[in-house]
Amino acid sequence: MTAERTITDFVRALRSADVNVSPAETIDAARTVDLVGYQDRGRLKISLRNVLAKSETEKLTYDRLFDLFFSRRRSENSSQSEGDDAQAEGHEAPQDFMDLAGGDESSIEIALEKAGQEVGLQDIRFSTQTSYFAQQMLKAMGVAKMEKDLLERLQEHTPEGDATAEDMMQARRKMTARAVEYAKRQFDVFGAGATQQFREDFLAEKRINEMDRSDLDRMKPLVEKLAKRLVTKHSRRKRQKNRGQIDIRRTLRANAGRDGIPFDVHWKQTRKDRPKLVLICDVSGSVAQYVRFLLLFLYCMRDVVPDLYTYAFSARLKDVGPYLDTSLDGFDNAMQRILDDAGWGSTDYGQALSDLRVDFWNKIDRRTTIIVLGDGRSNHGDPRLDIFEDAAGRCKRIVWLNPEAKSLWGTGDSEMLRYQPHCSTVTTLSTLKQLERAIDDVLMHYS
Repeated sequence: MTAERTITDFVRALRSADVNVSPAETIDAARTVDLVGYQDRGRLKISLRNVLAKSETEKLTYDRLFDLFFSRRRSENSSQSEGDDAQAEGHEAPQDFMDLAGGDESSIEIALEKAGQEVGLQDIRFSTQTSYFAQQMLKAMGVAKMEKDLLERLQEHTPEGDATAEDMMQARRKMTARAVEYAKRQFDVFGAGATQQFREDFLAEKRINEMDRSDLDRMKPLVEKLAKRLVTKHSRRKRQKNRGQIDIRRTLRANAGRDGIPFDVHWKQTRKDRPKLVLICDVSGSVAQYVRFLLLFLYCMRDVVPDLYTYAFSARLKDVGPYLDTSLDGFDNAMQRILDDAGWGSTDYGQALSDLRVDFWNKIDRRTTIIVLGDGRSNHGDPRLDIFEDAAGRCKRIVWLNPEAKSLWGTGDSEMLRYQPHCSTVTTLSTLKQLERAIDDVLMHYS
């Protein structure tokens, strides 16, 4: 493997594991390898980490993949080639399958690596593909000719032929095991990240009310990951906005005495409100699972949403923010305390809105986006549309996230169609992906 191919494949492995590496960083990595070389593995690891990994999460992923990718044999092979196909310690890869099977470890490893490149093993994405790629590698190493010879020996029906056939079958078993082992190692490098991404995409599109316990256990790190992605996105957008735009009129006026040469540049900036969110969450049995993900999502984003006020209700509206002012490690306990405190009683949206006006009205101003998460079913009680309309006039926006299908809005005790005209946005919420889009849209109105 050439030095260029080595670093290109390593970058490909990093990208498949969700580590963002730009073309410029790839070039810098290649230059780093030219300077550092492959001999000192520890030095190479630190040097490339400084070039390719930015965040703490990326550094952890980088360390894992480096140890897998630059294994002892690969490191030795690469350092001995650095431009030509690896030929360790002067060995030439045997052309005959039987000679290869009987060769030393270095020759076998070289042949496996070469065969893997020929069959595109770096494209492996799922663990179920390891057997397929192993068979393709065996073909690339000449197993078909050996199998033809094996059949001829078996047809001889002689002791010598049978003995030779047994040797051939043993060689095939050995090389099959080695090819499968090598394919599994390459999957860990190139495919594990893609498989994880596939699972995450599947979970993000799965209906929340259809998730079992194992799904919920996997959802927490996924929610944190998506939230951090939005934090990065909106932090970057804010920095870009803060740079401002050139104020052409003021700049020309200030430089009128300099023949129009803009020595003194003036900038104009549009002042944007800092995000301020008030959450009103229905934690009755039919909606509680959705509340869990909304709260976890937003509390992972406190860096960009410092003004976050959280209220929950079934009958009476409670301030549950103090329960959540803990580390994310204690989120499950905090969520249980919220349900114990606010999740009792018959659902009453009108009473919750009355409590909002009496106890928390001062939290709502022109900067505030009110996010309501609930199905709008109030057990035929007074929905207090008057208070809801007043809140809409007092705040920046009202966003309603409803877990029910639109076809059910307004049926039975649902007041959704009566609340809807006073909302800026009403959207169905059934998956984590929809939640991500909804929060992204909320923050866009502050950018």
